[in-house]
Amino acid sequence: MTSSEDQNQTKTISGSCHCGAVRFRATADLSKGGSHCNCSICTKLATLGGIVKPEAFQLVSTEDNLSSYTWGGRTATRYFCKQCGTHCFARGFLAELGGDYVSVNYNCLDGVELSNLKVVYWDGRHNNWHAGPRDRPWAILSGAGA
Repeated sequence: MTSSEDQNQTKTISGSCHCGAVRFRATADLSKGGSHCNCSICTKLATLGGIVKPEAFQLVSTEDNLSSYTWGGRTATRYFCKQCGTHCFARGFLAELGGDYVSVNYNCLDGVELSNLKVVYWDGRHNNWHAGPRDRPWAILSGAGA
């Protein structure tokens, strides 16, 4: 690890789906925490996400074990294990995130104490991205800002 990686606590962590058919590695700074979004799909999946650049993500298992789902604005394709249905990661492009990205489901990381991670919340349900993240959940049923 370089000294700059030491400072921001970047490390490579392994992850997998529930049954182990999908395995991956991601290089991320978990000290930055993860995020929850209240959009329709994130609410249903209850993902704790973290964004990494594509070069910081490696699928270790074969793609044969994956199924995918793309919806709405088509800014991301979510990948699931064909065997157990676990959502492990998504790949997409958003200029606001610097272009190509991988959203890792931190719930799938091995050996990470999720209760120690800082969590921020986004208001994707109301397309309220300009408000940025905050430290408490955004409303789902009422309008933005609630």
